[in-house]
Order: sequence, then structure tokens, then C-alpha cells
Amino acid sequence: MRQLTGVISDRGSKYAVSGGVAADRADVDRFLKTLKKDKKFARATHNSWAVLLADGTPLKGDDGEAGAGMVILRMLEREDLRDHVIVVTRWYGGKHLGGDRFRHVQDCVHAYLADGR
Repeated sequence: MRQLTGVISDRGSKYAVSGGVAADRADVDRFLKTLKKDKKFARATHNSWAVLLADGTPLKGDDGEAGAGMVILRMLEREDLRDHVIVVTRWYGGKHLGGDRFRHVQDCVHAYLADGR
């Protein structure tokens, strides 16, 4: 598991991004379970995720952050990154971010991809 914490802080909300190998839905579930063993991540407001499987099957989960999984998935498709789950975690800070929340999800995924190169 690779993880970047403190990627973005905006109006009290804080973001982190994590990722790792996932060849199927069971791997994604194991990854999320391992991530949430850390109480900090278990208490997060949202753990939005996406993976593009080797055969091209897209899987995503918004975890209450409507549309966030699709943002991550589209970025994985553009990079053609397969069998790798990316999770963007948000701790809600008390103020609504509107459309900025999607930009923050994108920025987290960009940071994760750049860190792996």
C-alpha cells in the first residue's frame, strides 16, 4: 500500500490518497479493510475509490461523496492504469466545498500518480 497524507487542506476538510494492487472486487474489499484498520481512516467522512480491472471492467465506490468514484475512474482510464485501486479519503471540515471537492479528488489522484513515477 502506498499512501500520501495531508495532500490538500481546504476550509477545514483534509484529503489523503492511498493505492495498491487489486485484481478483483475481493482485493478491493481487502484493501479497504486494511486501510480502515487505521482508526484515522475508519473515522474519515468519505473513502471514495475506483479500480480498472485487467479486462477493462470498471469498479467504483463514492462512499457518500457523490461522483467522486467516477472522477477517480476516469483518471485511471486516461492513464490506462489497471489492477490498481486508488482511494481518496476526505475528513469533512464543516464547510461545504461545492465543485471544489472534485478538483481536490483530481489533485489527490494526480499527486498519487506523480509520486509513483
